[in-house]
Amino acid sequence: MAEKMEFFHSQIVKEFNREIEKYHLGPLWHAIPELMPHEPKPQAVAYLWKWKTLHTKLMEAREIFTPDRGGERRAIYLQNPGLKHREPWGWASTTQTLYAAVQLILPGETAPSHRHTQSALRFITNGSGAYTIVQGERIFMEEGDYLITPGGLWHGHAHLGAEPMIWMDALDIPTLYSIGGTFFEHYPEKIEQPKVPDNYSSQRYAGGMVRPISDRYPKIAPLGSYKWSQTLAAIHGLSQYEPDPYDGYAIEYINPSNGKTANPNIAAWMQKIPKGFHSKAHRHTYSVIYQVFEGSGCSVINGVRFDWSKGDYFVVPNWAWHEHIATEDSFLFSVSDLPIMEKFSVQREEDYEKNQGHQEITDEFKPLLP
Repeated sequence: MAEKMEFFHSQIVKEFNREIEKYHLGPLWHAIPELMPHEPKPQAVAYLWKWKTLHTKLMEAREIFTPDRGGERRAIYLQNPGLKHREPWGWASTTQTLYAAVQLILPGETAPSHRHTQSALRFITNGSGAYTIVQGERIFMEEGDYLITPGGLWHGHAHLGAEPMIWMDALDIPTLYSIGGTFFEHYPEKIEQPKVPDNYSSQRYAGGMVRPISDRYPKIAPLGSYKWSQTLAAIHGLSQYEPDPYDGYAIEYINPSNGKTANPNIAAWMQKIPKGFHSKAHRHTYSVIYQVFEGSGCSVINGVRFDWSKGDYFVVPNWAWHEHIATEDSFLFSVSDLPIMEKFSVQREEDYEKNQGHQEITDEFKPLLP
C-alpha cells in the first residue's frame, strides 16, 4: 500500500494529471476514494434551529416582504451549514436532498397560485383561518394538519382569518435542481378559483382509511389534507402497545389509493415519544428533518446532544447515529428522503450495538439565538 501511495504522488503521475486537465479530463486513480467511499460521508451536518430565532425573524420579515411586493411567499428556509458552499443560495438545502422552511401569512394576504416540478408539503404549526387551494380545492388549515402538493399541481394560499399563521414547508428542491428537472409556471390569474366544495378530499375520507371506491386505482393526490384529529387518534391507538425501540409510536402519512408515501419523493411521519422514553440508537441512509410539534427532550446525533422544545427544528443527516429522549410526552413531525433512497436501491439501516444501544455523549450543541 505504501509503495502504491508513493507512486500516486510521484512527479510523473502529477505531471500526467496536470496534462490531462488541459483537455477537461480527470484521473480516476486519484478521484475514486472520494467518489466511492466505503460508506456515506454526507456533507450535511446535524443542526438545530430554535423556535425563538425562527419566530423573531419571521416577525421581522413581515415588515419587509409581502406576497404583493414580489416575494410570493414569505418563507425563511433552513440552510444546513455544511451545504452553504452549494451554488446558488446553497441550493436551499436543509439536507442534501430536501429543503425545509417556515412560512408566514398574515390576515388578508394572498400568495399567488403557481406550479412546479418539485413536490411540496405543509405541516401547520401555528394559527388558523388560512387556506391553500390545490387544483381547485380550497383546503382550510388548522394546527397539526398535514397537507400535500405533489409536483405539477396548481396551488396558492390566502388568509381569511384574524391572526398570523405559520407552517412548515418541505420540498425536494435540491434533488430536482441537481438532476436538472426544475420547471416553474405562474397561474394566469392571481389565484386559482374553487372548482369543488371546500375541504372536498378530507370530507371524502371522513371515515379515516376507508377509501371511496373511485380511488381503487392510483391517483397522485386523492387526499390533500390529513387532519390532526385523525392523526392523533391513530397515535393513541398505537399507544396501547409497546413502543418501537427506535421511534416510539410512529405513523406514516400515505396515499390511500396506492399505499405509498403521500408525497412521491418525501416521506412524512408523526411520532409520539413518551415521557421518559429513551430510544435505542441507529442510523440509516435517508436523512430526516424534525419539527417539534409538542413537548421537550433531546436527541443525540453522532455523540452530540441536541436539546429541543416546542417549535424547534432539527436535522439528522444520512448515515448519522441518532437516538431520542423525551422529558415530557412529545410529538415530533418529520420528513425524510426515504422514498428517494428506496428508488435508487440504496436504503440501509444499522443498529448501534455498543453500550446497550446508546451513544456516549461527547459534546452539546449550542444554538444561535437573536
